[in-house]
Amino acid sequence: MKKLMKAMSLTLAASLVVASLTACGGGEKTETKAEGGAAAAGEDVFLIGAIGPVTGSAASYGLSVKQGAQVAIDEINAAGGVVVGDKTYTLDMEFADDEATEDKAIQAYNTVMDKGADAILGAVTSGACIAITDLTAADGILQITPSGSAMECAKNDNAFRVCFTDPAQGVAMAELAAEKLGYKKVAVLYNNASDYSMGIREAFEEEFTAKGGTIVASEGFSEGDVDFNTQLTTIKGTDAEAIFVPAYYQEATYITKQASDMGMNLPFLGSDGWDGVLGTVTDAATIEGAIFLSPFFAADPADNVKAFVAAYEEAYKATPDQFAADAYDTVYAMKAAMEQAGSVESADLIKAMTEITVDGLTGEGITWTAEGEPNKGSKFIQIKDGAYTLYE
Repeated sequence: MKKLMKAMSLTLAASLVVASLTACGGGEKTETKAEGGAAAAGEDVFLIGAIGPVTGSAASYGLSVKQGAQVAIDEINAAGGVVVGDKTYTLDMEFADDEATEDKAIQAYNTVMDKGADAILGAVTSGACIAITDLTAADGILQITPSGSAMECAKNDNAFRVCFTDPAQGVAMAELAAEKLGYKKVAVLYNNASDYSMGIREAFEEEFTAKGGTIVASEGFSEGDVDFNTQLTTIKGTDAEAIFVPAYYQEATYITKQASDMGMNLPFLGSDGWDGVLGTVTDAATIEGAIFLSPFFAADPADNVKAFVAAYEEAYKATPDQFAADAYDTVYAMKAAMEQAGSVESADLIKAMTEITVDGLTGEGITWTAEGEPNKGSKFIQIKDGAYTLYE
């Protein structure tokens, strides 16, 4: 059950807005932005306050989000902006680095709010997102995380997500393992210090067991570990048919390399954090055949995907991943909420989120529940011949 927004906090937020001469979630802005260059003097500007890591071990996720969001912003502005009532708004973004840590996420949130953010895009990682969720609720501002998958990220009435939840990922991968792949015995290797990894692992093990499967080993590791030989040795001693690793691609890179060095030929299954793993492995053969869940496939022939990939590659000389696509869809969700609400007031935008439908890169006809969850389908990506392919 989501928490109710606090009226006192809304009053405080309003007083801070007056003090800063910019409106949090709803005032008319006519100043030129210090960064981004999207707004010119005299324009009505809707400022998106974005939070994520652009330095540190998770920087690739934050950079993808920042760049994917910018592609959407540039596209919308080039098409004339966002018509809200009798005004047309230009979108702008203030992106603050949180280094994927809780304390820096709070600092980043304060930074974008001081800049006059009208809505929050982020945070990118679950722990950082959880750290700011009560703050955004107290300020009554619309928050949409593109990739914060822990359940708590969307626990408050003002918060929504574009990505799948951790439990949803665990269930989807368990269904794939048991029903499509026919596995009866699976080992799990997870990060016991990560909300993301733990949430997916718990749901996977429960669902896989409910479908008649057996978890032959459930091995944890600590944040920052690079040696997984102890856990892999335990798994090697079982009769596992596959290894499920609900973790990020940096960890998956070490795990798959060490499993290969040990002569383990078991297939790997992963969560959406595996997206990007081909960019970090030294030998793609170590992950050949691996399957992971993703809402986005860059080689999808759909027109909107092809256009996005082309724009992203032109701007950043790289192929976009699901984090970039999630951020792109997040910006378009904010646009749809502005248009539906006919207002840029936070309360109106939050209400509009359950009334909109977005045909995005990560799903057609995406809608949102009052609990902040997206309704959309999932895709499974398989690594074949050193490339990402769509598993069907």
